[in-house]
Amino acid sequence: CAASRQAACGAGCIPVPWLCDGEQQCPDGTDEQCGCECWSVPSVCGAKKVQCPGTHHCIPHWELCDRHQDCEDGWDEEGCPQQPCLPGQWQCRNRVCIMAEWKCNGIDDCGDSSDEDVCAPCPPGMVRCDEGKCILESLMCDDEDDCLDGTDEPSTCGEFCVAAGHWPCGWGRGKLQSFCSARVDIRSGDLYWLAFPHLSCPRTHVPCHDGTECVAQEYMCDGEKDCADGSDEDGCAQLCDTPGRSRSSYQCGLGACLNASLVCDGRQDCADGSDEAGNCSVPCQRSCARLCYPSPQGPRCWCDLGYRLAEDGLSCVDIDECTERGEEACSQTCLNAPGSYSCGCLPGYLLEPDGRICRLTGPEPVLLVAVQSELLSYGLRSGREEVLLVTDKDRVVFSLDYDLVERKVFWMDLATESIRWQDLNSGKKGTLVKGVRSDCIAVDWLGRNLYWTDGAAGQVLATRLGAAWRGIPEYTVVMDGDLDRPHSLVLQPLAGLLYWSEVGSHPRLMEATMDGSRRHVLLAQGLGWPTALALDLPTWRIFWLDEKLGNIGSARLDGTSVKVLQLGWVWSPFAAAVCEGQLYWSERKAWSVQQVDKASGKNRTVLLKRHGQPHGLQVPTSGATNPASCSVVAMLSHAVLAGTNGCAKSNGGCAQLCLPNP
Repeated sequence: CAASRQAACGAGCIPVPWLCDGEQQCPDGTDEQCGCECWSVPSVCGAKKVQCPGTHHCIPHWELCDRHQDCEDGWDEEGCPQQPCLPGQWQCRNRVCIMAEWKCNGIDDCGDSSDEDVCAPCPPGMVRCDEGKCILESLMCDDEDDCLDGTDEPSTCGEFCVAAGHWPCGWGRGKLQSFCSARVDIRSGDLYWLAFPHLSCPRTHVPCHDGTECVAQEYMCDGEKDCADGSDEDGCAQLCDTPGRSRSSYQCGLGACLNASLVCDGRQDCADGSDEAGNCSVPCQRSCARLCYPSPQGPRCWCDLGYRLAEDGLSCVDIDECTERGEEACSQTCLNAPGSYSCGCLPGYLLEPDGRICRLTGPEPVLLVAVQSELLSYGLRSGREEVLLVTDKDRVVFSLDYDLVERKVFWMDLATESIRWQDLNSGKKGTLVKGVRSDCIAVDWLGRNLYWTDGAAGQVLATRLGAAWRGIPEYTVVMDGDLDRPHSLVLQPLAGLLYWSEVGSHPRLMEATMDGSRRHVLLAQGLGWPTALALDLPTWRIFWLDEKLGNIGSARLDGTSVKVLQLGWVWSPFAAAVCEGQLYWSERKAWSVQQVDKASGKNRTVLLKRHGQPHGLQVPTSGATNPASCSVVAMLSHAVLAGTNGCAKSNGGCAQLCLPNP
């Protein structure tokens, strides 16, 4: 058996956490003979979870030997029996075997209720994966594995088997009155159809008319079709409060909207006739600043597009689209003008023809992604993939960052508890520091330091980028004491600031100077497990992905203007990056790297999907002669506002480690 990870159990081996856990796994019961010296594993995971060795990642007990790799190194699946139960039996989550016919008999035969949990009906409009999780019916056969075991994407997808004279769920005749989607019989593999009378959506979402999906409420009438049938935009052209609509509009009694010039013109344009009669004959004698139109309620003042009527009902005031619409108006800088606005870009960017999005000039930006033991580059315009480095199979490339000056990649090696590096120009490799555990690393390319978080110890630490391993750790503790499981970490080198998330009992986002002083809470409300952070300096915002709440959030770097997008497909985010108008992140459970529009959360795209969990990712540039990334161009533009990094010149006069304090 693997030393320190497994214990002998008859002729086989079992994971160490199974010893003395109150459940008998060995046939002779020796794993529960606690009169002996049972193993005890120090853990920060609590009583109901186990800790993956060498990491601070916790998994539930029932994920051990569930035929899915949950620990990065696969420890949870080592030494597991290939056939845990005999033919005709069914394995519970707690690894107890019961007779297959006992499942779903209304009795808790497993002892952990897993034999009955899988039988409980999913909410309307959802189906259960073979592993037990419920997913939306519309996710069946969509070319993405939404079930961890892939049962939503069988080989029969796309085969629409229609019996003679029978149309699935009303296809082909009349209008579809119910929610219809493909379903697959797990045992036979046959595809069949299910019809539901209605689709149940979360509180923050509304159903599309065809019942196949739910969309966020903020997507209704936003000018883009998010429902497959376009029903989220049906009738929106008639609504007076549609974004961008002229204020010279009149609302009919039934809610439709008319141009004010059609009101009181002697012709009935509203379906209910509410645009005529009444006080239409009363002449316009009001002192309107712009226009005056007659209406059934008497004369009214109106304003041109880009203005709204003031409280006095006479004058018009300019609408500040830059403030009210934020990133939806411009991806970087926004200049308000009377009745209008215009978008601009920072140096190093060009404005796209849409007048809103700014794109980097120069070489194609690339995404650096760590997938198991490989480091990949992915062209954000071309989609070209390239393997940059490969470590030993048993070494997982965990958190990573990039040194823009020397073009070196740094990463956390969990197997050896060390931070390693490789020069992308020469291919030379080395070890920066050993004997450390880290959830996240970050490079200060200007001050020439590397920072990392240690969630179990509750610390943020740092070392010099030029340090060489000589057998003795050379690093310093930057912050200690009152940190509640620090996790993700991002730096703003020109300003000498660092930001980190804490995922303990009181989750929060924090800011401090790079020497650990002047720390303060950036955000402490509405957070669950903010496991991935990214800075977007062109808009002066910080983004986070919340694993517990399943959302994407952002806020200004002073903690104001908080925006949260509740998205059902944020499951297990590890790292994030922002470039141009997109947010990128790695999903460990889905084994993929994905992107969405950073402002709206729309247009989700799976960029990479490989056999292995993705972890760290960064967005440097592919050009060696122009070492500037999305963040760096923005930081240089904000240098005057942000201040300077005191360690950038001559190491700040320090003989060893210099930590900036702007």
